[in-house]
Amino acid sequence: MGDLFLVRHGETEWSRSGRHTGRTDVPLTEHGREEARRLAPLIRSQRIGAAFVSPLQRARETAGLIGIPDARVDADLREWDYGGYEGVTTPEIQRGRPGWFLFTDGVAPGPPDHPGETPEQVGERADRVLARADAALARTGAAVVLIAHGHFLRVLTARRLGLPPRHGALFLLATGALCRLGTEHGRPVVAEWNVRPPR
Repeated sequence: MGDLFLVRHGETEWSRSGRHTGRTDVPLTEHGREEARRLAPLIRSQRIGAAFVSPLQRARETAGLIGIPDARVDADLREWDYGGYEGVTTPEIQRGRPGWFLFTDGVAPGPPDHPGETPEQVGERADRVLARADAALARTGAAVVLIAHGHFLRVLTARRLGLPPRHGALFLLATGALCRLGTEHGRPVVAEWNVRPPR
C-alpha cells in the first residue's frame, strides 16, 4: 500500500501574521506561491493514485502549483472552524484567556455560519478523510496526497497514529511543507515531516 502525503498550503498574509485562518478565503502571497512551486519536483517523483484538496483557494492554488490541478475537492479537508477566534492571533486571545491553547481549549463561539469546532469535531472530519484516503490507497496501491491546512493536518496526523485529536499539538507544520505518513510492520508512522526543498 502506498504512502499518505500531506501538503500544507503556501504562506498567506494571515499565516505570516499568525492570524487564525479558518473559513476566511485568503489567497497565497507570492512567497507562498513560490513555496508551493518548490514542492512540485518532490510530488512529481512519486506515483500518485489519488489526491484530495480543501475547497479553500489557498489550498486549491497550492494543488495547482505542485502539479495536481485536478485534485478532488473534499469539504472535510477545510481548516479548523475557529468560530469567534477567526482572524485573531494567539497572543491576542491569551490576553483575555491566559494560557489558552487551541488543541485543548477549543475556540469561542462564532456566528451561525461558522460557530466554531471542538478538537473532537475536527478529529471526526479527519477520520472521514482518512477513511476515503485508505479506500483510495487500497484501490490504487499508489500514494494519496492531501492538500490542506496546518491545524487540520496536525489533527489528521494524530488520528492516523491512533492518538486523540489534541495530540495534533505535537506536530508543528510549516507553510509550503510536505509530510509523509507511512507504515512500519503494519503500523502507521511519521516517515518524513516538514520537508521543504532548499532554496
